[in-house]
Amino acid sequence: MKNLNLTIIIIIAFVFAFSSCTKKNNTADTATQENANEHKHEESSKTTTLNEEQLKSLGVEFGILEKKQLTTTLKANGLLKVPNQNRATVTTTNGGIIKSIFIQPGNTVQKGQILATLYNNSFIILQEEYLSTLAKEELARNEYERQKVLKENNASSQKVFQQAEAELKSLRAKKASLQRQLELIGINTSSLNVDNLQTIINITSPITGSVSEVKVNIGTYVDAFNPIAQIVDNSQLHLDLFVYEKDLKKLEVGQIIHFTLTNNPGKEYDAKIFGISNTFEENTKAIAVHASVLGDKIGLIDGMGITAIVSLQNALMDAVPTEAIVNYQGSDYIIIEKESNNEHIHSEKEHVHETTFEKIQVKKGTSDIGFTEITLLKDISPNAKIVTNGAFFILAKMTNSGEQGHEH
Repeated sequence: MKNLNLTIIIIIAFVFAFSSCTKKNNTADTATQENANEHKHEESSKTTTLNEEQLKSLGVEFGILEKKQLTTTLKANGLLKVPNQNRATVTTTNGGIIKSIFIQPGNTVQKGQILATLYNNSFIILQEEYLSTLAKEELARNEYERQKVLKENNASSQKVFQQAEAELKSLRAKKASLQRQLELIGINTSSLNVDNLQTIINITSPITGSVSEVKVNIGTYVDAFNPIAQIVDNSQLHLDLFVYEKDLKKLEVGQIIHFTLTNNPGKEYDAKIFGISNTFEENTKAIAVHASVLGDKIGLIDGMGITAIVSLQNALMDAVPTEAIVNYQGSDYIIIEKESNNEHIHSEKEHVHETTFEKIQVKKGTSDIGFTEITLLKDISPNAKIVTNGAFFILAKMTNSGEQGHEH
């Protein structure tokens, strides 16, 4: 009986042991399968396979990694500016009421052109004083001539003669002062008389340029030297490029800058460096580089923001056609053919050739003449076939396949 019980215990222990081993093996197999699926998903997001018909429909073309002499560049931001000597604030030397305005912002005006008219009764008083002084001067000149003759004939004292001479000089000085004041407000004194006194004067443009701002309207009273309008001469437009200290040694007077407007990058303009500042801009570590805008200035306005590219030098570097580079989730890639994984699939009806592609992460550099410098983040064969046309579509299929496999 004891032997029978011992036998039963041994059998039960054996069953449990076998069951435990089987469970461990199943668990290990499951883990191995999950790891394999995970590896397969990772690989599927990096590769994809296309047959000949698909390659043809996508227009896939190949090239190789090339050595290209590309122009290295420096990118910087800046502002368009008009020098102070090419901008003007229109004012008058006398206050008054704006009677008429002949301009509006955007108009082109010539130096001396009438911009507006100003009314003030004080203009009459100034003209009246000038005409009165003119008459007094003539009387004083006659008295001076009379006293001169009398003195020469010892019929008048030296003192009386000197008083007449001083009066004449005083009136001449006053006349010259009034004449200058009237000419400054645009009144021609050579034709001035009591019949043509003016109460309205013309306000003219001090320079040739474009009207950027009109600060008054009809009926506005303006004090002397208060701004009436702003005129800007864009013919001398230049740009201030802001460059950091580390890049300053790369620039020199005479270099050509290519720039576009920040809000309208479709058209490119050129400028030439004529000066480099020796002080930092306020509250920044940037230094202003001054350049004259060359050629066509249509569409350029004082104060516009610009983005500039400064050509530095030519260098031989690894490059691919720019369209061969694709972006996925913030990283840049090229697509290459995996030669060792190409497959020939046979069936009863046809012979199918399939090509496997792999994406390789790269870092972009200088772009020029349709090519972009790249730094490979994974080594590839020097003769690797790189997709130069159709890379975007292959990447789309590759990433879609990976996502679908993961969801499944």
